[in-house]
Amino acid sequence: MNTKYIFVTGGVVSSLGKGIISASIGKLLQARGYKVTIQKFDPYINIDPGTLNPYEHGECYVTEDGMETDLDLGHYERFTGIHTTRHNSITTGRIYKTVIDRERRGDYLGKTIQVVPHITDEIKRRMLREDEKGEDLDFVITEVGGTIGDIESAPFMEAIRQLRWQLGRNAVCVHLTYVPYLKAADELKTKPTQHSVKELQGMGIQPDILVLRTERHLDDSMRLKVASFCNVDLECVVQSEDMPSIYEVPVSMQHQGLDAAILRKIGIPVGETPAMKPWNNFLEKQRNAKREIHIGLVGKYDLQDAYKSIRESLNLAGIYNDVKAKIHFINSEEITSENVAEKLKDIAGIVVCPGFGQRGIEGKIIAAEYTRTHDIPTFGICLGMQMMVIEFARNVLGYKDANSAEMNPDTPHNVIDIMEEQKNITQMGGTMRLGAYECELVEGSRAWEAYNVQCSIKERHRHRYEFNNKYKKEYEAAGMKCVGINPAADLVEIVEIPEKKWYIGAQFHPEYSSTVLHPHPLFMDFIKTCSK
Repeated sequence: MNTKYIFVTGGVVSSLGKGIISASIGKLLQARGYKVTIQKFDPYINIDPGTLNPYEHGECYVTEDGMETDLDLGHYERFTGIHTTRHNSITTGRIYKTVIDRERRGDYLGKTIQVVPHITDEIKRRMLREDEKGEDLDFVITEVGGTIGDIESAPFMEAIRQLRWQLGRNAVCVHLTYVPYLKAADELKTKPTQHSVKELQGMGIQPDILVLRTERHLDDSMRLKVASFCNVDLECVVQSEDMPSIYEVPVSMQHQGLDAAILRKIGIPVGETPAMKPWNNFLEKQRNAKREIHIGLVGKYDLQDAYKSIRESLNLAGIYNDVKAKIHFINSEEITSENVAEKLKDIAGIVVCPGFGQRGIEGKIIAAEYTRTHDIPTFGICLGMQMMVIEFARNVLGYKDANSAEMNPDTPHNVIDIMEEQKNITQMGGTMRLGAYECELVEGSRAWEAYNVQCSIKERHRHRYEFNNKYKKEYEAAGMKCVGINPAADLVEIVEIPEKKWYIGAQFHPEYSSTVLHPHPLFMDFIKTCSK
C-alpha cells in the first residue's frame, strides 16, 4: 500500500485539542492494523521548544533520540505507543535554518530564495518524511499548530495545498473547529466554523472531514447545516464533545465513524470495526476507580500543561491501581518551614517537580525534608531528585551550605555539579544531556523491584547538572543509596532511602515513557505505595 497522508488543521481558536484528535486518529488506524506515525509542525521561529518558558508553551517533551519537542508528541506516544523522533517535530525555525544553511553553502546556485517554492518545498519534503528511508508506513498524520488565518502558518497551508494536488486520493484534510454556545440566546453558533472553512477554501484547501469541538451535543440538523454550508458529506461531520477524560475521545470518534470516513475518502475498504479490547478495558478501569488519593505536585509553574506528562503518568498509574489520583499543585515559592505541614496536610505522596533555575528551589528542599522526616512517599524527578540530594546533605550530612553549582557556583559543597561535557558550552538550545541512556539497577533495591527486577533499563534525560560522585560514599554511609548508575559515564541516575516507605529520586524523566497501555513502573509503584 502506498503511504497515505492525513493533514490536521485547526480553526476559530487555538487549544481545541488538535493533538488529541490526531492521536485518536492514529490510535483508530492502528487498531485496524495499519502502521502509523504522527508529526507536529509548529509555526513559531524557535528551532525547538527547548528554550521556551513552560508558561509560553507548556512542558518540553523529549524523544528517545534526544529532540526537545512540543508536548503534543507526548499525547501521540501515550495514545499509540509509537516512539517519535526528531523527524516528528518540525518548527518554522528548523525549516528556515535548513534553507538558509543551504543558501550559505551555495546549493541554490545563485537563485533568489523565496517562501514559494523554497520554503514550501522544504516543508513538503518534511511532510512526506523524505529523510526517513525504509519506514514503510501506511499513514502519516501531520498536525499543523496554530489557527487558520495566522500569518505564521500560511507557508504550511500552501505546502498542504500543493501536496493535495500531488497526492490525489492519497491525502485527506481533517479540519477541527469550534462551535460556541451563546448562553443569552440559548443557541449553538456555526458561523465561526463556516468562516474558518471559507478561509481554508480561500487558501485552495477544501477540508474532507470536519471535527466540531463543542461543549453541548449537536443534533443532526446542526451537522447537516454545517455539511451543506461547508461542502462536506454529512457522514464526514463529526463532533468532539467534552468528555470525562481525553482517553474517551478515540472511542467517541470510532462510534461516529471518523476512521471509516477517512478510509472511504482514501478509497480503502472499511471492513469490520475493531473491538479495541485493551483500550476499552482501560476505560472500564477508569470509570470504576472511585477511591481518591491526593498527590501533591511541588513545583514553580502554576500551569497544567507545564507538568503535562507527569500529571498523565500519575493519572494512568492511579487507574491501574484502581484509584483516582487527585493532583494538587503546591507552589514551591510559597513553601516555608512554618507552613509546610499545612501545605502537605492530607497529601498521600508528593512529586518534587523538574525545572531549571533558582526560583522556588528552597521550597522544594523544605518539602523534601518534611516528607523524609515524616515518611511520606516522595518522588523527585530531575531537578526534584537534585533537591532531595541537597536536602540530605544539609540536614543529614551536616553541610549547611550544600548546593548545586547551578544555583551557587561558589558553594563549598557542590553535591550537584555541572557535567564535564557541559562545561565549555555557551549555546543554550539542544545542548544538554538529552534522550535515552542506559541505567544499571542495584539488585534488591526498591527501584529494581519497581522495574520488575530488571537489572538494566533505558530512560530519557534532559539536564546539565549531576550528582557529584565524590560525595557518594558519604551519602551511602548515611542511608541514601545510589541504586541506578549509568554504566558508560558512571553517573548516578537513581537515589533512594530504603528504610522509608518510598523515597526515590530519578535524574531522568520517567514520565516521558508512560503510555495508556503501559504505565511507567516507577509511577505504578509510587501510586501503589501512596494508595496504601
